Amino acid sequence: MLSSHEKQYHINVSEGQVGKYCILPGDPGRCEKIAAFFDEPYFVSSNREYTIWNGKLCGELVSVCSTGIGGPSAAIAIEELANCGVHTFIRVGTCGGIDLDVKAGDVVIASGAVRQDGTSREYAPIEFPAVSDPEVMIALRGAVKALNYPSHTGIVQAKDSFYGQHSPARMPVANQLLDKWEAWKRLGVLASEMESGTLFTVASFLRVKCGAVFSVVWNQERADAGLDTDTDEHHDTERAIKVAVEAIKTMITESK
Repeated sequence: MLSSHEKQYHINVSEGQVGKYCILPGDPGRCEKIAAFFDEPYFVSSNREYTIWNGKLCGELVSVCSTGIGGPSAAIAIEELANCGVHTFIRVGTCGGIDLDVKAGDVVIASGAVRQDGTSREYAPIEFPAVSDPEVMIALRGAVKALNYPSHTGIVQAKDSFYGQHSPARMPVANQLLDKWEAWKRLGVLASEMESGTLFTVASFLRVKCGAVFSVVWNQERADAGLDTDTDEHHDTERAIKVAVEAIKTMITESK
């Protein structure tokens, strides 16, 4: 393992080049958009799926680093960023609704995640829960209320296969996927995405803080129930970004 003073193998930065708070989108193309909400934003590095921008919030250096899609690359990002001194992470991204109350354009704050991924199993037994850090979750909830966005807080599903969710019937393990999806519905799981289970589990192991906030693109269950159509899709992530930024401001202020 590289020391904090060496450039990390994948993210290509070392200690002192990133802030203590970091927002984690998946898409490298979203990093500059998120950094625009910082004071004095500037580009730091880009290597593979990891693009990093810095800026300031409440006078404190903060960062945004993309992780790519899914658990393996997200785990690399949080490992190497933590090695560079980041202590608080917020995953910002999109999700698909599961619960019928979750609508396109709503904001979902994850209190925990169903660990339907592979990466987290290489960190902890499946019995270990993937949960948001309470301080980060409270800050996110306070931010979404202050911004007056429609929101939901609860469990999300974190899976590895995008197409396993969207076209499970054609998969060789169709029965398994469909049975689990039905279970998540009955258990009140709010939405589906691909990174939070890994990030929460790895954060627990590393003793760092991690939360997650998502913009809902669409809800396939509402569509199946005749409640939504394709025209209801919502691809703008600005609400989730603003919630994350305001939550970091709150945490920085409260830490002083």
